[in-house]
Amino acid sequence: MTEPNELRLLPWSGPEGKPCYLSTDDRGGYMSRLADNMESVQLDSAEELLEGATETVNDQDTAIEELRHLARDLTGALRDVLRVAASRGHLLTLTEPREPTY
Repeated sequence: MTEPNELRLLPWSGPEGKPCYLSTDDRGGYMSRLADNMESVQLDSAEELLEGATETVNDQDTAIEELRHLARDLTGALRDVLRVAASRGHLLTLTEPREPTY
């Protein structure tokens, strides 16, 4: 089992929006693969949303309600991307070779 400080932040929230963590040594296990797939979907969705957002923002005829909806969607996508970045950054620190301490 992983150490408590080696828990993986999962790309979804639990009840009340609290973070979910995975404790496992098996990076190829079902939950790890599920999390990897979910992260990939979230990043792809954010990229597509950004492409559409650029067009919407540059359109002078865009209604204020459409801009508000876009802002909500972008906020959610940014939250997802930041969670993925935090999780992957933590995983990198666990897999990078450590400097020897003398």
